[in-house]
Amino acid sequence: MMAKKSRDARLSEAFVKLADTLVDDYDVVDLLDTLVQQCTVLVDSDAGGLLIADTDGWLQLIASTNEDAEFVEIIQLNAGEGPCVDAFETGKGVTVADISEEDRWPAFCDAATKHGFQSMHAFPLRLRGQTIGAMGLFSVTTGELSEPDLAIAQALADVATIGILQERSLRDSTIVTDQLQRALDSRVTIEQAKGVIAAQTGADMHTSFTILRDYARRNRLKLSIVAEDVAERTLIIPALAPVSTA
Repeated sequence: MMAKKSRDARLSEAFVKLADTLVDDYDVVDLLDTLVQQCTVLVDSDAGGLLIADTDGWLQLIASTNEDAEFVEIIQLNAGEGPCVDAFETGKGVTVADISEEDRWPAFCDAATKHGFQSMHAFPLRLRGQTIGAMGLFSVTTGELSEPDLAIAQALADVATIGILQERSLRDSTIVTDQLQRALDSRVTIEQAKGVIAAQTGADMHTSFTILRDYARRNRLKLSIVAEDVAERTLIIPALAPVSTA
């Protein structure tokens, strides 16, 4: 169904979904998860991961589309080098058309190829002179993204960054940093909640996150609050809760 839609229609839906997350008291984790999910689909990538900087300026994983991308991003973080690290430090996009021929980041390249990825593109989350993170899109085939695809992915990343930095006039860098740190802290609870849902339903971790996120959206609750209730066993999400594909 998605393949039959025009590029304009798919792009419009992506911006609408991003805008829908930018409501009052929005959830940063939900926003960034929506960003990487939509970009992965729009530019025909196979997986994606998103990193943001903590209060000390170190990148941390905040969202991913599957466990393979999550593992590769974690390896990149542990090594302290890779396309997303470069994109974050330079504020510029990084293209790796063939990971097997890349020698700048051996630990990252080894992990990526072992998990079936052959190319990767990294995009900074930036606004003017401020960069708060980076997004990586992975593909199981070699090759570069087209100029339109590169522009679309960077535009969506820019929109999400603007939402984070300017929503409710959050222009003070200290306030923005604190907000992002709270998002990173909440991810620990989200991981615990995913484990609880996986144990209750038999779903994998990615599907468990989707169940958690969809419950929060349907009930207009913050993802972090729902995750805390699930982790503390004060909320049991039905095993057959609807799961979206976005």
